[in-house]
Amino acid sequence: MLISLLRYAHIIEKHQNCLMNTASLSVGWICAAGLIMVGNFQVDFAKVLHYVGAGVAFPSSMMFVCLQSALTYRLAKTQEEYRLGHFRVGMALVALIALVLSGVFFCQESFALQHTSAIFEWIYCMIIMLFYGTFAFEFGGMSAETLMVLSRGGGLNSFTPTEEKKEVCRGTVHLQADSLTIL
Repeated sequence: MLISLLRYAHIIEKHQNCLMNTASLSVGWICAAGLIMVGNFQVDFAKVLHYVGAGVAFPSSMMFVCLQSALTYRLAKTQEEYRLGHFRVGMALVALIALVLSGVFFCQESFALQHTSAIFEWIYCMIIMLFYGTFAFEFGGMSAETLMVLSRGGGLNSFTPTEEKKEVCRGTVHLQADSLTIL
């Protein structure tokens, strides 16, 4: 949840707010809800709730990485950002293949094929976690201004970041733009 919220604020601060960014935030939170269900309801004790959580988490995480890949391309300005977009799209495609294979093997009655399904589920999960890890490149440039975007409700008010720094420094609270590195 926190990563999708920070990414949402980062995109607003650096670029713009758009429907795709808001949709990505919503899908990221839906994915988190599904993961909470998967983690809290073990398959041995609450099979139906576990599978409902998985049914929410897997497709929504796939949608999240697709939206984030599209946002990466949409907002890319440098060659390095385009390369990151290529890498993210490649990861999204491999994740999609793993997810489809997991679903195909899960429906089979053979124990060996269901075991193969579990292996593809773990491959899918690892790819998604690595995808989240690619945000570290962009989160390295985050500052207190990013958090101020969230405190304003996600929109850009009348202050620009430099005007807001001046406004905050006039009062008793002095904020320095600290670089936040999220890993």
